[in-house]
Parts: sequence; C-alpha cells; structure tokens
Amino acid sequence: MKKAFINIDYTNDFVADDGKLTCGKPGQAIEERIVSLSREFLESGDYVVLAVDLHDERDNFHPESSLFPPHNIRGTKGRELYRSLNEWYKENEESASLIYLDKTRYSAFSGTNLETKLRERDIKDVYLAGVCTDICVLHTAVDAYNKGFSIHIYEDAVASFNENGHQWALNHFKNSLGAKILSKGVDSE
Repeated sequence: MKKAFINIDYTNDFVADDGKLTCGKPGQAIEERIVSLSREFLESGDYVVLAVDLHDERDNFHPESSLFPPHNIRGTKGRELYRSLNEWYKENEESASLIYLDKTRYSAFSGTNLETKLRERDIKDVYLAGVCTDICVLHTAVDAYNKGFSIHIYEDAVASFNENGHQWALNHFKNSLGAKILSKGVDSE
C-alpha cells in the first residue's frame, strides 16, 4: 500500500540561523534525517509532499500577521527549502511522486488539495516530519486525524523553537491522535 511523507515547512525562514521565524539549531539538527526520509520515500515509489508555508508581504489580514514576524514571503530566499533539502528537491522536482504544495495556514490540509491528492492515490497512512512540531506539524496531524488518516510522526525529524511545546506535541500526537511515534523507522511503544 502506498504511503505519503509530508515534509512540513523545512525552509530557510524556519531553519536557517538568519531565518525570520527560525527553530535554529534544533531545526538544523534534523536536516540529514529530513533529506534521507524524503529520498527513501521517493525511491520506494511512495508520495512525497513538500508542504511549504506561503505568505504575501502586504497581507495584513492573515491571522498570523499579528502573531509572528513576516516569514516565508513569496519570492524570498526565506521561503526556499533549507540547504540540502533544496538541492534534493531540484534534483527530483520532475518526479510524478513529488509535489511542492503551497499552504497559507498552519495545516497542510487547510485550503489545499492535499486530501484529494492522497485519496486519488488511495493513501491511508501519512508520515509527518518538519517544523514546527507544536504548530504546523501539529495542525497537519490534527487535520489528518479528523480526515481518517493513520498518522506516523518521525520524532527524530521534527523540531520547534519551543522545547516545551515540542514535547507537548509529541505526547499529544501519541495520546490524543493515536499517532505512531517513529525514530529511525521504529514504532514507539
């Protein structure tokens, strides 16, 4: 059965030292794992989604504009995928099993055609990684749960700028959403 790897917001603005809303070192520490998982899923014929936050500079009505500094602005270096993930994407962007998905809300499902794409491919299991564990990864997981998908979270491929929020989200994934927490591909008990 086909699976989908949803790689959330692994961009310069969320990961680089000079990113506008960066996780910094925790986000940078998962780079190798993020790229490795992306490669593994694509090579096995599964579906890889790069769900990337998109904002317009002059959109003062977006709810995040009062919560966070401007980030992932259309056409900026900050919105580009971070380092080796960007290189991997450029090498594989023509693959039919890879999609770059613009999202304008925390969840990769909100206002996008992600659910349709997954259902067309008869995908029932989603594997999540990226940043921020307690914001966009969390909201994507909640929507996946509400839509009936089985959720798997790579504990060693998620990060946040808020360690307490990160730990809370990992517990919430497991205890409230029934997600399987994975580390290097092994389910947690």
